[in-house]
Amino acid sequence: MSIAATWLAWDGRPVVTGSGNLWTPAKAARRIQDHLIDHLAEAEALLAGEPTIPDEWHGRAVTLDADWARFTELDLARARSRWSRLGQAYVWRYAAAGPEAWDAPRDPNWTLREIAAHVAGITWYAEQVGRLA
Repeated sequence: MSIAATWLAWDGRPVVTGSGNLWTPAKAARRIQDHLIDHLAEAEALLAGEPTIPDEWHGRAVTLDADWARFTELDLARARSRWSRLGQAYVWRYAAAGPEAWDAPRDPNWTLREIAAHVAGITWYAEQVGRLA
């Protein structure tokens, strides 16, 4: 969240990474939220003993028209609220599942612990834009 707080200074120019992906503050914020939702849905499916829904989205390879919008104080407030609430949903879901469920094999999927470790690195998306002020 500290990186996103600097995005209010965005000058409208995208960041292009070595892999050719184009990044704006709004895109990074969207991808953080999408990624957290996708993996929370995966964890829920695994705990329910159901197959996960295949991801047919193009993720970071896609830049939507809305991704070009200014990143305002209200966008930052919305991101803080959504990210905090999604983080809390993970905490509650994992607590309800209990520690014994975290390492249960879920082949071919990751274990719940592996999913948690993966989403803990969610700052990667913010780092693509970086600190702007």
